[in-house]
Amino acid sequence: MKPYKNLFIDLDDTLLDTAQNNRECLEEMYADYHWDRYYASFEAFYSIYMPHNLDLWAQYRNGEIDRNTLIVERFRYVLSPLGIEDKRDVLAVNRNFLRRTTYKKRTLPGAHELMEYLHGHYRTFILSNGFREVQSRKLASAGLAPYFDGIILSEDAASNKPNRRIFHHALTTTNSRRVESLMIGDSWDADIVGAHNANIDQIWFNPSGLEPKDFTPTYTVASLDEIRDIL
Repeated sequence: MKPYKNLFIDLDDTLLDTAQNNRECLEEMYADYHWDRYYASFEAFYSIYMPHNLDLWAQYRNGEIDRNTLIVERFRYVLSPLGIEDKRDVLAVNRNFLRRTTYKKRTLPGAHELMEYLHGHYRTFILSNGFREVQSRKLASAGLAPYFDGIILSEDAASNKPNRRIFHHALTTTNSRRVESLMIGDSWDADIVGAHNANIDQIWFNPSGLEPKDFTPTYTVASLDEIRDIL
């Protein structure tokens, strides 16, 4: 087994249960803003918001749109039927959403146990496409901040996962050797393909049992607990 020393770990939906945390924030906002005056139910709202949001994140990840376009259009798309289209109003809603996400603490099963196990044995860094104003706060709210030596964001690298530049930036800024480094993440496209293209070994956290494309990742696990059998 390779003697890894540096672990780059994705945050959202790898350690944090971001999907559920964000859903709870949106449910709160749906009630607070009375979006039921147009949508028949929260589920009706969510069934429109989420696919559109995921598509925008894919575009952002691939460099097709910038951050500002993402944060405006993900809400303007679902708020325009309520007559909310002004950019300032939409940005206010987005700020409210991001603020709420920083207070959510739900982590995925085994996240704390894994980080407790890794702490002190490896240098650990968050490597995320998430936004600067929320990622540190989310990490702290979940009680995970003490386990990490640093946070590397796409905004700092001026490049998003899966672009190789962000992985090269991570290696350089942390003074890490490529052969001693490992990427852990849930996103095939962002985390695993990106690390593979940067010649960094990967652990694909794949609880849904998806099939890999084009290549076999270094390791694949269905639960965070399995990572302890590798490291």
